[in-house]
Amino acid sequence: MSYITEYQASIDSPDTFWADKAKQLPWFKAPEKILSDDENGIKRWFADGEMNTCYMALDHHVAQGRGEQIALIYDSPVTDTKMQLTYAELLEKVARFAGLLQANGVSKGDRVVVYMPMISEAVIAMLAAARIGAVHSVVFGGFSANELAVRIDDAQPKMLITASCGIEINRIIEYKPMIDRAIEIATHKPSKVVLLQRQQCIASMHEGRDIDWAEAVKTANKAECVSVSGTDPLYILYTSGTTGKPKGVVRDNGGHAVALKYSMSAVYNMQPGDVFWAASDVGWVVGHSYIVYAPLLHGCTTIVYEGKPVRTPDAGAFWRVIEEYKVKAIFAAPTAFRAIRKEDPDAKLLAKYDLSCLESVFMAGERLDPPTYEWTKQITGKPVIDHWWQTETGWAIASNMIGIERLPTKPGSATKPVPGFNIQILNASGQSLPPNTQGAIAIKLPLPPSCLATIWGDFDRFVSGYLTEYPGYYCSGDGGYIDEDGYLFVMGRTDDVINVAGHRLSTGEMEEILAAHDAVAECTVIGVYDSLKGQIPVGLTLLKDGANISEADLQAELVAMVRKEIGAVACLKQILVVERLPKTRSGKILRKLLRQIAENEEFIVPSTIDDPASIDEIKTIMQTNGLVKPSVE
Repeated sequence: MSYITEYQASIDSPDTFWADKAKQLPWFKAPEKILSDDENGIKRWFADGEMNTCYMALDHHVAQGRGEQIALIYDSPVTDTKMQLTYAELLEKVARFAGLLQANGVSKGDRVVVYMPMISEAVIAMLAAARIGAVHSVVFGGFSANELAVRIDDAQPKMLITASCGIEINRIIEYKPMIDRAIEIATHKPSKVVLLQRQQCIASMHEGRDIDWAEAVKTANKAECVSVSGTDPLYILYTSGTTGKPKGVVRDNGGHAVALKYSMSAVYNMQPGDVFWAASDVGWVVGHSYIVYAPLLHGCTTIVYEGKPVRTPDAGAFWRVIEEYKVKAIFAAPTAFRAIRKEDPDAKLLAKYDLSCLESVFMAGERLDPPTYEWTKQITGKPVIDHWWQTETGWAIASNMIGIERLPTKPGSATKPVPGFNIQILNASGQSLPPNTQGAIAIKLPLPPSCLATIWGDFDRFVSGYLTEYPGYYCSGDGGYIDEDGYLFVMGRTDDVINVAGHRLSTGEMEEILAAHDAVAECTVIGVYDSLKGQIPVGLTLLKDGANISEADLQAELVAMVRKEIGAVACLKQILVVERLPKTRSGKILRKLLRQIAENEEFIVPSTIDDPASIDEIKTIMQTNGLVKPSVE
């Protein structure tokens, strides 16, 4: 089947298309209502289906005689630990931990917050909650007590599941003090805390509330799967909100399972038994979808990696994991490969490893700039596939569907819409724009399976945030264009467009040009105030290790490159070299925060920030160079 045939079928007859995909999964009761309206008038998938996501991911494979296949590989260079679990072994651990949850009062519909490092127990906790019909909300291990408290008050969990510590490069982050403080300041109080003691840090126990994971599972009964409906929530995942209050994206059980199962073969070209590695964290949507659920729903082997792309121990870490476990496809954020490129620009460490098992490299999470695309493709000799999606969708909106038909790639493009996503480029009035014209990227309703149907406890916020700006469409918040061949180019958030003397210019386009310079490892471009032109662009660059060029020469070369590609209208004249850029823990550069600093606005430091000190550094540099808008007296 060709891509266009598959895609058109999904747009012309979505009910028929997704009913067929749903048949690939073992439902307790197959859905007959494929697409129907809920009480809020929102289209929902598989409302009358009865199922259990954990059953589909584990029990079914064991029942089919594949219990001895490796389900999960745990690889932790920060603790020098490796471990593998078969499907049968993982099922045993999940069923017993689910029994522990039940024994402590957790039942269908209750919420549990999971605050864990990248260890196998995090996966076990998530699957165990799903097994008994509870709703899990994973909070990135190491988040501050205040941020955790906000999520506790919003989700109102009956139980909190944690470990004594997380382990970063050369440091241990104690979780228990943050847990205790979060519960202290939260209005809602979870009745129980399950604590996994790690040998690197033994935490104190709160008598009567805290439960020792290792001791409690010894006597726990194994829980059976609880049937839920297709529209019952599987999890809540918090994503940053413009007000500072995080938004709890709600994921349905049914649509989630159907879309993820389909994506493993259609998007990633994976077969049951193959090894898939999403080099992410369970705290992010990528971790939910492609570390925990999709690989196991499809019968693949997944990898839980507790380490970094560099310095654990070096920039060859990814290549070592790929060779050691015969990884067929890797999925990581572009920032991971930029980090590798910065420390090993000539990829000398790659020569130590055999990547013959690897078929494809997938990237998402932020815009994949063409220089990173070209470098990764060149050094690995593998196809590099840029695909675009969001926390809100749970899987790819646009991709090269290599499991259906491998299309030619175009650097800077996420290729074409994934089946089910009717993508339109709209102007401010909501009218469709012609090819090669930049506008807002919107998705015509109904959204395909797995996409959010509400915000936890705040349906009005869901409507105002996603459905109001362009009636009949989901507003993605991203801008870009579709070219004459139907390829989608995502240029960044719609507010990453600056107005220079009346000319609307994409900062993403300028970043592309800067990143092409041999000395630049990473960069960002923001608009700063200018009394004459309104805004002018300024570049912030991070250099590759060993780069030998003066800041003056670099600035001259980069300004010339932008002038050549875009023209003098870009007005990019100032480039600053910095030691680090403020990023989230998933590697996204905090462009909005940089713009707020430049505009001299009040800003909230996002809870997802990796290194808070980087903000003060950047603020000082920008102030020193006169890049902060003067205060109005």
